[in-house]
Amino acid sequence: MSQPAIAVRNLVKEFDLTHSGYSSLKGNLLWWRKKRKERLRAVDDVSFEVRPGECVGVVGKNGAGKSTLLGLLARVYKPTSGEIHLSGTVAPLLELGAGFHPDLTGIENVYFNGVILGLTRKQVTERLEKIIEFSEIGDYVDAPVRSYSSGMLLRLGFSVAVHVDASILLVDEALAVGDIEFQKKCLARIAEFQANGGAILFVSHDMDAVRRAADRVLWMRAGKVYQDGPTEEVLSAYERSGENPPQD
Repeated sequence: MSQPAIAVRNLVKEFDLTHSGYSSLKGNLLWWRKKRKERLRAVDDVSFEVRPGECVGVVGKNGAGKSTLLGLLARVYKPTSGEIHLSGTVAPLLELGAGFHPDLTGIENVYFNGVILGLTRKQVTERLEKIIEFSEIGDYVDAPVRSYSSGMLLRLGFSVAVHVDASILLVDEALAVGDIEFQKKCLARIAEFQANGGAILFVSHDMDAVRRAADRVLWMRAGKVYQDGPTEEVLSAYERSGENPPQD
């Protein structure tokens, strides 16, 4: 059996929260000794693997720990404890427009993000035409990204992510924005990435997208993996639970 592309063992992530009980600056200054600290465990003893060529969806209600999990895999956060083993280069698409500078043009941001994701400037230049073509943003590629709609940011971010030399793709809600045709193109690109041995972990509240793309699903609840199994089996249980929010 091939080595896992992603292997997570007993992963824990805690955040420190401070509750002062006072909303005014004066109150905070006068009563600083009464501040109460709390440890929030966003990811709680999570273990799983993703194999090369496998696409795994992650579902759960807001606050279940899904995005924090992806942030840990992308090295945005340091684990409190546990282990993460990644076999290959990671291409993260974690937040709409994340990593884009609003005052730079689309093309400038393609170069900026491409280099961050491990490409040389020459490699970005060689792939630039395909990246722009896939994104379908047309002449807007020469405009500052602050003028982009959320759908345009998604298109450009996803296009850059799938054109780098990565073996692991992390996607957070990227398929929930944009028109149906672009979603179909994204899913086709995910299938192509899989066929070439790439591993994909993606978070989504869109159950149709998860059904179309995922070989397997992790259902997270209160920071833990509540269920891990075949897509239809897990999604059916999740939908019966009433935790999944209604789709527009």
